[in-house]
Amino acid sequence: MQIRIINKSSHNLPHYETMASAGMDLRANIEEAITLKPLERTIVKTGLFIELPIGYEAQVRPRSGLAAKKGITVLNAPGTVDADYRGEIGVILVNLSNDDFTIENGERIAQLVIAKHERAEWNLVEILSETSRGEGGFGSTGIK
Repeated sequence: MQIRIINKSSHNLPHYETMASAGMDLRANIEEAITLKPLERTIVKTGLFIELPIGYEAQVRPRSGLAAKKGITVLNAPGTVDADYRGEIGVILVNLSNDDFTIENGERIAQLVIAKHERAEWNLVEILSETSRGEGGFGSTGIK
């Protein structure tokens, strides 16, 4: 699949690290380092602008290494870039650790996954079909 992209950063285009990778790393495109204090959040720009085909979205997801080792994650994970959005891709990062975290220009801060999606049409009804689960919600299926 071909996707039109403008790269106003000084970094290479996002790319898949392996043949089986679902996501491509996004890099910070910042003029000076940003330090996130514990529980602080910020939007980090990437310098990337994309044109997705209708029926697709780009999902901005956390990088597992940053989350596990440093407590840095994407606040609205996954963030969605819609097919009709033409602005710069920004990543909302939050520091969930107890330590300051500094983001440098070019640092890999998130990953981008391109995904096909469907559009739903609501069918208003008075009752829904029965299932064995019924109205059982959070944790109703047990933990083992």
